[in-house]
Amino acid sequence: MKIKTYQQLIDEASKQIKTIRPDEIRDYSDVDTILIDIRDIRELWRDGTIKNSKHIPRCFLEFWLDPTSPYFKDEFSISYKKILFCAQGMRSALAVKSLQDMGFTNVTHVKGGFAALKDYGFQIEEVKKK
Repeated sequence: MKIKTYQQLIDEASKQIKTIRPDEIRDYSDVDTILIDIRDIRELWRDGTIKNSKHIPRCFLEFWLDPTSPYFKDEFSISYKKILFCAQGMRSALAVKSLQDMGFTNVTHVKGGFAALKDYGFQIEEVKKK
């Protein structure tokens, strides 16, 4: 049996989604825009996150953003523009594709992910274990 590779899935998704570079992010603290870190919490504990970003673990993304889900989080309103990032941009590409499949039109992701944001000079804040 032949399966698609993760890279094939990423390549296919990348043709259908919007990708932005760190220098294209103007003001993610705007009331209508949310910068969302979808990395695993252990990555945040180890490396920190972008200051003022929100965290949604990748495994909960669709559930927290779907108003019909029992796990829906009001703080991530459907109307908000969402800019997703992961470590390098692979998970976030797949996540944006999934959100588009749900009907979201106001989602994008950061090329190069957290690493690119950090290299560009975005401020990093520590995330402590609770």
